Amino acid sequence: MCILFIARDQRKDYPLIIAANRDEFHERPTQSSHIWPTHPPIFAGKDLRAGGTWMGVTRSGRIAGVTNIRRSDEARPDAKSRGELVVDFLTHQYDDDAFQQALQARRNNYNGFNLLYGDWRNLQVYNNQTGDVEVLTSGIHGLSNGALNDPWPKVSRGVSALSQYCAENDVLSEETLFSLLKDKTEAPQSTLPDTGVPVEWEKRLSPIFIQSPDYGTRASTLILVKRNGCASWTERTYTPAGQIREQTTAHFQFV
Repeated sequence: MCILFIARDQRKDYPLIIAANRDEFHERPTQSSHIWPTHPPIFAGKDLRAGGTWMGVTRSGRIAGVTNIRRSDEARPDAKSRGELVVDFLTHQYDDDAFQQALQARRNNYNGFNLLYGDWRNLQVYNNQTGDVEVLTSGIHGLSNGALNDPWPKVSRGVSALSQYCAENDVLSEETLFSLLKDKTEAPQSTLPDTGVPVEWEKRLSPIFIQSPDYGTRASTLILVKRNGCASWTERTYTPAGQIREQTTAHFQFV
């Protein structure tokens, strides 16, 4: 998962909105979101190469998602898959302190990552580069391949769009949120972050929705939680041409 936009307590009807894109190489085998036969069961897509996932939920209201921190000069080919962290949190009943301690102990086993995790009422982000945990307070947050709320052009663009949408619309529209996630606007070269990749790649990776023959946005996911705990998960997967391949929808009653 490479970009998430999170609205906390910005609407009376939906105190939590998560709109996220997963970016990955198109050749990497993937299974669309489904119920896993774990204990407890989780609902998530699956990376069929490493066995983990980029984002998932449980019926008890636990949520987790991971983004990589893009520093090409620091990437290690022998590092463990970051997708296992999401599965670990969702399938074990850690309290927040215990899980943070476990993350700290294992932080160097992985290339750079941000991990969003917690109960839907109380979410935080752990950054293994700094070892810091940041609680998601009320507001609109953006998480991509830097630190939480880093003002990368696509993060700022998505946060602004979601803020405006939450403030100006009485009825929540999934189609509008999916349109936000399909923004293909490239950032001007002068505003690009420097993450160690060539400038042409930095520009190709700069939109919210990435489209290229080899690498791009593979899935968009919406998690919408009402105040009474009723939640929905809607995922769209895409072809390399950016066309919808499949849509999966699930409903949960979080407790």
